[in-house]
Amino acid sequence: MIHSTEASPISWKAGSNVTGQTETKAAGTVLEQLQDILLDSEDIRQYLRQLSTYAADLLSRHGVEVFAAVTLIRDRKPTTVASSGPEAQQLDEVQYRFEEGPCLTAARTGQTVHIPHVADPSVPSPYREAMQAHGISTVLAVPILLEGSAVSALNLYAAEAEVFGDRVLSSAQKLAEDAAKSLHLALRAATLSEAGHDLRAAMESRTTIDIAVGILMGQSRCSQDRAMEMLRSASSTRNLKLRDVAQAVITSVTEEPVATQFDH
Repeated sequence: MIHSTEASPISWKAGSNVTGQTETKAAGTVLEQLQDILLDSEDIRQYLRQLSTYAADLLSRHGVEVFAAVTLIRDRKPTTVASSGPEAQQLDEVQYRFEEGPCLTAARTGQTVHIPHVADPSVPSPYREAMQAHGISTVLAVPILLEGSAVSALNLYAAEAEVFGDRVLSSAQKLAEDAAKSLHLALRAATLSEAGHDLRAAMESRTTIDIAVGILMGQSRCSQDRAMEMLRSASSTRNLKLRDVAQAVITSVTEEPVATQFDH
């Protein structure tokens, strides 16, 4: 990895969105491919890793290898959440050190940023030198439009200059657009799964507490309210969660695990 000296802020100009018909490998089935990748992924991070690899393979062509990565900016902190390999990860981190660059501008502005030739004098020298030291001659950053406060971009790098023509630009933007749709589905699925897990945990906790209350009512011959007060008092005195105190009560009379019955 190249270690750069402290540099002044870099000014980047975001290009306008490129439109046109997508004409790359399996262009008509990109969304379907991304949905298949989503279904095969165990979590969002794995989905983004596979997305990066898919993007690199899709946009590479004869004799030209493309490196791909996904930058996510959350709470103003940029992170490469996935990449097609260590090369793309390192190339992203060059921009993070300067705190500005193509992928950061694309993510923040929602505009595509294209550097056809890194050696162009208009490219700020610290970034130009760092990219050239890594053997990179062209860079393309395409925003992935998300909902909420997080912003993201798909970052593409190649060793050969001016390899991202209009067709590749259009394809990359269509890929980012479709990736945003799939990622939105993934985030919603993750939210629903988390909510379901939380609900199940709450129900299991409630079952444990209710059983413990019943045990205390039988042992102390007291009301339900009084049994609940006893649990809360023990929880406060011992600085333990109410469920843990309830579990201790149950364990004192049986070693059988408590199970909440869910209808399927």
